[in-house]
Parts: sequence; structure tokens; C-alpha cells
Amino acid sequence: MKGSRMFGLSAGRGGALALVVVGLLLAGCGSKMVNRAPVEDRASVVGKPAPVAMDPSTPAVKQPPGFENAGLPGYYTVKPGDTLIRIALDHGQGFRDIARWSGVDNPNRIEVGQVLRVVPPAPAAAAVNTSSGAVAKPVTLASATPVMGGTVSPPSADKPAAPAAPAAPAAPAAGSTPASGASSEDEIDWIWPTKGAVLVGFDEVKNKGLDIGGVAGDPVLAAADGRVVYVGAGLRGYGNLIILKHNNTYLTAYAHNQTLLIKEDQSVRKGQKIAEMGSSDADRVKLHFEVRRQGKPVDPAKYLPAR
Repeated sequence: MKGSRMFGLSAGRGGALALVVVGLLLAGCGSKMVNRAPVEDRASVVGKPAPVAMDPSTPAVKQPPGFENAGLPGYYTVKPGDTLIRIALDHGQGFRDIARWSGVDNPNRIEVGQVLRVVPPAPAAAAVNTSSGAVAKPVTLASATPVMGGTVSPPSADKPAAPAAPAAPAAPAAGSTPASGASSEDEIDWIWPTKGAVLVGFDEVKNKGLDIGGVAGDPVLAAADGRVVYVGAGLRGYGNLIILKHNNTYLTAYAHNQTLLIKEDQSVRKGQKIAEMGSSDADRVKLHFEVRRQGKPVDPAKYLPAR
């Protein structure tokens, strides 16, 4: 009897101990299951690779100069093979002007993707209202009247409206000669840049000007009054080149010279000798002469006087 009690007690204590051990194990397992973070296999999602954590120390990608102006009117994004001289010629500007407007320190170094200003910046003076000719005053918060979507200046009761300005004469279409008596700056009194015969006529794709024959040393003349915006041999296919800017509309180019007689930023007069004909970067002695209207090549024969 005593033995059986002891055995029962031992068995009871053993069973209780076993229950305690099992309970502790289950509690441990339960706590591990509760505290375990959920795991999501993102890589297993078709077409969606697992995200890669960004390293805070990774430097930001450097954007090309002027990238914030990409696509805006009056700006040009540099493409492979571009040079500042070519960009300037195609936009009817001087390359040093574009460099200045765009903050380019070295005109010989531009990069693909860089955005350049190819039109002059607007003057800081007040804008002119083209419909009335009146000068528009800047709107200030103190004088502005709130409206839906913005503010407008209140009308002035003590000042009469300025008289309307006369409309400026329309510019002639590309490839046409300005009408006699027109006051537009497009009116230019052109002359032939040299006396030789035309070897190859204008073609917008194959020949963007006139090829005029002659002998080495023949004088090359400025076709109109203007300012020298380029002198050099930095444009492939043109040899020793001179570019004149006549106004905000027209440029002329004189290529393949053997001798250049003027300097950049110099003012020249119509008929002034600016170079001597040659064969630089050409298969024969000739002058390649271009007229550019707002950067676009036009047929010089439609502007030059009849011979």
C-alpha cells in the first residue's frame, strides 16, 4: 500500500513535470510563431523583380547643364556630333552669343544632352503690349485684385490708354525678295559676293547655297552690311569659313577661302573684301555662299540681283 502510494506520487509528480515541460515547449513555440515577421517572396511575382534597397551613400545622377529647360521654346538640346558653330548657324545666331546666353565658358566644349538658349533672352525692361502699344506695369500683390485662378491689375481711371502703335510691316516669306519701299529690317540691298559663274545651284538637302567658280585669290566680298560672328575652320566641310550676321533675320556664310581678312565681332560694309577665294576642304577652287533666314538655308539666287 505504501509502495503503491509512493509509486502513485512519483507517477503524479512525473506526469505533472512532463505536463509542465510540454507546456513550456508549446509556449516557446507559440511565442516564436507570434514574433516572427511575415515574409513575402517578391521575386516570385511574375514580371516584378524584388526591389533593391537604395544605398544612402550613392551619389545622385549628374544632369547635363540646362536640363531643366529641355523642350522649352528658344532652347536646343545638344545631340551627338553637334558643335556650337553648327548649332549657331542652324539657328541664325553667333556662336559666342549662344555661349554667353547659355553660360558656356568654353565654346569648344559642349556635351550631349546639354540644353542651350538659342534665342536672345528677353530684356529686363517692362514688356510691351502689342495690341495697344502700352507698356504693361508689373502686377504687385498690393495693387492686384484677386480673381479665380490668379490676379489682375485694377484699371487706372486717371490715365488714358496709350494710342495704338502702327503695325510693323510683315516680313517677306522665305525665298522672296522684300518689296520696294518696305521698312522692315528684312529689306537688305544684296550684292553678289564674287564675280565667277555659278557651278552648282541651291538644293536644300544636297547643297545649301551656291557654289561659285573662280581662281585662287579672287576677292570675296561681303554681300551686305553686317557683323562678323565667325572666322575659322571649325565647321567640317566648309574649310576656311566666314559667317556674317546682317540683322535678327539673316546670316551669310562664305566657305573654302584660302585667306581670311577680317576678325570676329568686326563690322563690315557691303562690298568690302573679306577673304580670298581658295579650295580649303573642297575639290576645287570655289566659293560656297549661303544665305540663312532665321537659320534656315534659302536660295541665294532669289535674293541676289540679276546679272
